[in-house]
Amino acid sequence: MLEKEPSVCEEHNYNKLFRKFYEPATKYIYYKCGNFQQAEDIVQNVFIKLWKLCNTITYSKAKSYIYTACNNLFLNDVAHQKVKLKHQKTLTDTIDYESPDFIIEIDEFRKKLKAAINTLSVKEREVFLLSRVEKKTYKEIAEITGLTVKAIERRMSIALRELRDILGKDIKV
Repeated sequence: MLEKEPSVCEEHNYNKLFRKFYEPATKYIYYKCGNFQQAEDIVQNVFIKLWKLCNTITYSKAKSYIYTACNNLFLNDVAHQKVKLKHQKTLTDTIDYESPDFIIEIDEFRKKLKAAINTLSVKEREVFLLSRVEKKTYKEIAEITGLTVKAIERRMSIALRELRDILGKDIKV
């Protein structure tokens, strides 16, 4: 009489497979990708998939399924990363920093920014320029001007609000 093969759907059999193959499968994928977190994620996803498909996978074929599915998920991740990098490259390639139009836009914006800064009151302009051009902290500006840090924060807030109103909501100053 033939012995009946254990079912992957039975929790104790599934747990036995998990304990037996989780660590070796994780190491296998880690050696391929060099990222332990990614390897763990891939193997965990495979075990989730194994549980969902437990009726279709026999116990004797589970090891093969685990390693094949891990490898396939890893290859899918690699392909996805390639697509992302290719897309990222095309985005950076589409901006031509040397084009005359781009240079003209930058010049026009600089002129608008200078004009907008000149519309600020002397107090706000001083704080804005010390912060953004001189790269001083609010504490340093307070020491230079003899004001409190709160007063500097308030002046900077007013300056930024006025510049945003003049230049438009989409501009980050």
